[in-house]
Amino acid sequence: MASGRGKIAGGRAAGSGRADATAADIPDLLTHPMATPAERQGSFLEAPGPVARREQTAPADNALPLHTGHRERLRERFAKGGADAMPDYELLEMVLFRAIPRRDTKDLAKRLIARFGSFAEVISAPPERLKEVRGTGDAVVAELKLVRAAALRLMKSEVMEKPALSSWQQVLAYLRAAQGYEKREIFRILFLDKKNRLISDEVQGHGTVDHTPVYVREVVKRALELSASAIILVHNHPSGDTTPSRADIDMTKLIVEAARPLGVVVHDHIIVGRDGHSSFRGLRLI
Repeated sequence: MASGRGKIAGGRAAGSGRADATAADIPDLLTHPMATPAERQGSFLEAPGPVARREQTAPADNALPLHTGHRERLRERFAKGGADAMPDYELLEMVLFRAIPRRDTKDLAKRLIARFGSFAEVISAPPERLKEVRGTGDAVVAELKLVRAAALRLMKSEVMEKPALSSWQQVLAYLRAAQGYEKREIFRILFLDKKNRLISDEVQGHGTVDHTPVYVREVVKRALELSASAIILVHNHPSGDTTPSRADIDMTKLIVEAARPLGVVVHDHIIVGRDGHSSFRGLRLI
């Protein structure tokens, strides 16, 4: 077999007229039509030339994102001065840390504040409107809604621990937080026992931007079911103007008149908005 291979190789060299090629003929051999692939590549004739490579600096194993130092500084400021030491956008930045662990959150926080106006309005905004802001996805929406739910849970628990009428400012703060920023009217009732402690806090209906249907019979019926001695009526005005309408006044009078014979007192009707509230008792409408 070895001698056979020698004859084939010799015959090819003789046929091509290159059996006695010298070093000077190498370039012609490489481009000759009958040159083998190995000869064209130069694999047996010369070493490959150096390959130019782009220099790259490998990141250090302990390298940290540029925003890490900024986050630590915010945490330190919060630990020392609390929320009062921070503007709304920085407090919002910190809320977004968990939802966006590997990117800077400052720009998104500022965009959200610019769109909605304040920290409270950001966490109270509807999910679909939040997602209109570039960079806001499901994780960010979930984090914002979690913060709002936790705040409301805390405020509600504080209201339930004390008689409503003796902790009136806390009640108002809770009601504003619960529905002052809603985009549709919501009708809510606080049911109280004989000591004016909160028995139940219930949303009775959702309406449009300027109207909520209220059924007097259902209001009184629910108060009797809960053995409530008193109730506080609540609804919001999405426009922000908390001035009672003629319909608000008439509906309240009907509820007062229906509840009185059954021993249920209507303590107040509160209208809340983004910037404040109105009290029917304060306005001498009850």
